[in-house]
Amino acid sequence: MNSAIQMHDVVAPLDDVATQHFETGQPLRLRRGQIGTVVMTYDGSAFEVEFAGRDGRAYALLPVPAGKLIVLHESPMAAAA
Repeated sequence: MNSAIQMHDVVAPLDDVATQHFETGQPLRLRRGQIGTVVMTYDGSAFEVEFAGRDGRAYALLPVPAGKLIVLHESPMAAAA
């Protein structure tokens, strides 16, 4: 179980992922590092991740195992001195 990943976290896959476009069904390849948002959790072992364009429209929605994701951060954590 990966307790570091939470609902609404911004994440990225560690590997390329073959999938289909959310609306059209056209084949897509999500690249390693593609930005997505966690929208559902499956007991911490996998997460439903939504990938959307800058316009906010989803183009992919798929389950990704916890070990295949990295959480992205906007700002640094304070370090202990």
